[in-house]
Amino acid sequence: MSPEHDVTLALQRVAEGDRHALDRVLPLVYEQLRAIADRALRGERPGHTLSPTALVHEAYLKLVQLERVSFQDRAHFFAACAGEMRRVLIDHARRRGAGKRGAGAEHVPLENAVAAAEDRPAELLALDEALDRLAALSERQARVVECRFFAGMDVAETAAALGISPATVKRDWTVARAWLNRELAP
Repeated sequence: MSPEHDVTLALQRVAEGDRHALDRVLPLVYEQLRAIADRALRGERPGHTLSPTALVHEAYLKLVQLERVSFQDRAHFFAACAGEMRRVLIDHARRRGAGKRGAGAEHVPLENAVAAAEDRPAELLALDEALDRLAALSERQARVVECRFFAGMDVAETAAALGISPATVKRDWTVARAWLNRELAP
């Protein structure tokens, strides 16, 4: 039996209510999750207090603490993990003492927002708030940003994770980036 098949079976058991099945998933997908976390932290300054391993563990702990958890497939599971990694990064920025969110902060393009987060967590918090506003307008576009920006997924991975076409991912990514850059402008 292939590891992919094992993951699929375990995720099906999770959907059926077997909470312990999620514990069997982690060893099977750990390296992939670590790669996603590594991409999410890429560009951070050396010595960042969150390592890819810590980010994986924090996100996983948040997933297992959810009351109801159900994943349609592997791609959906990875998209959920990307969302949890985003929340871990945001929580980390908040704990770093962000003060007033964005007050007096210089304009930081979307691509540089996470890289700036360790030294200036207000920028990451401003991005999180803008992403929440985007989700109110278009949940799908917000999910595309989570997958592409926070998890570092490519177009094909994002399309698979969200169950949409690569063309839709490209379109949503373009629109969402433009909208977020406008929202984050001074």
